Amino acid sequence: MPKAVVFDMDGLLLDTEKLLVKFWIQAAHEAGFEMTRETALNLRSLHRSFAVPYLKGLFGESFDYIKIRSRRMELMRGYLSENPLELKKGAKELLEYLCGKNIPAAVCTATDNERAAEYLKTAGIFDYFGKIICASMVKKGKPEPDIYLYAANVLGYEPRECIALEDSPNGIKSALSAGFITIMIPDLTKPDEKSDLFGTADSLYDVIGIIENMQE
Repeated sequence: MPKAVVFDMDGLLLDTEKLLVKFWIQAAHEAGFEMTRETALNLRSLHRSFAVPYLKGLFGESFDYIKIRSRRMELMRGYLSENPLELKKGAKELLEYLCGKNIPAAVCTATDNERAAEYLKTAGIFDYFGKIICASMVKKGKPEPDIYLYAANVLGYEPRECIALEDSPNGIKSALSAGFITIMIPDLTKPDEKSDLFGTADSLYDVIGIIENMQE
């Protein structure tokens, strides 16, 4: 059995990745930049230190990351003020399973602590998590391993004793390079067949079966 399970948040626990992609594109377009869906997808879980040079490399120095990102966040807040925050399939079932097995659960997200806590509370799953670990707590965020190494340290376990659940390539790279048992639950991107993933699952509910099989 794993000693702990660490969850990404957007696109993994919460069905918000599609919104982040949509509003990145809209905010960029409003600022005069023709951002494609592919570019927006590449921003998922990408730390600011990597996102800024990536976007300036595509659009030039005039791309105001802070201003456009702030607009994206404003659009997101407006949407969520009128629409429910949707949980991904199987989220509560997996969290209940882990609780019943006394396996600690934590969140490892690029989202800041305040918004992460707000989202998890709104979705009704905040109390399942002992720790919420955010990119602001480490020097380098995803796709670097720092955030997952920090998570393992905070939880008190070796990375190889913990499962990481991710949906995006940047998150997968981070967890794998940190040495976690990494499982992908695809959201907007399919898994790379050449990756070192421990496994993939169609939903969070299916992760229960993967964990059960680890005991055999």
